[in-house]
Amino acid sequence: MKIDRLIAAIAFVLALAVSPLLAQPKPAAPAPTQSTANVPESKIALIYSDAFLDAKSGIGRFTTLITNLNREFQPRQTKLQGLQEKIKTLTEEVNKIQGASSVVEPKTIQAKMDQLEQLKKEFTREGEDAQLAYNKRRTELFTPLQDDIGKALEAYAKSHNINVIIDGSQVPLVYAADALDITRAFIADFNSKNPTTAAVTPPK
Repeated sequence: MKIDRLIAAIAFVLALAVSPLLAQPKPAAPAPTQSTANVPESKIALIYSDAFLDAKSGIGRFTTLITNLNREFQPRQTKLQGLQEKIKTLTEEVNKIQGASSVVEPKTIQAKMDQLEQLKKEFTREGEDAQLAYNKRRTELFTPLQDDIGKALEAYAKSHNINVIIDGSQVPLVYAADALDITRAFIADFNSKNPTTAAVTPPK
């Protein structure tokens, strides 16, 4: 299941990132001293946060959390599937009665239709409640991981002298050299420092 983009907060504006590479040094203004200001060198890297969610090659803790989340909501999913089957069966019964050549009492047809309408309302209500609960629980589980990834990405950038990281999953790119992509390297680094066996706190 595709989840929301969780790393949007770490995306940077491309124009701001490339401007140091394109700017030409301007003539230095007369200074009262002999010293001149040093122009910092900018090192830019790309990361594709969509790859974090890959079940096989992404960040392991994402896969673990998704698996646990789906397992937690499996009973609700099973209940919804049961209601859906009942609705399907009852709909077929109503259609069969209405298309029958023999006369059927209106009360019988109305009872079936009332039952069908009630099942549809229950299915809609249960589905909406399950979706709201799922979204809330997903936020509870993934927000701490999102924070951990943000901190790890910042530490990774500092340790590799990277000044700007652009999220290619968020910012449209016309062209970028493969050498700028640190996605695989960062994922490997994060997974090595963050085991996937961390316990998941049960919902309150």
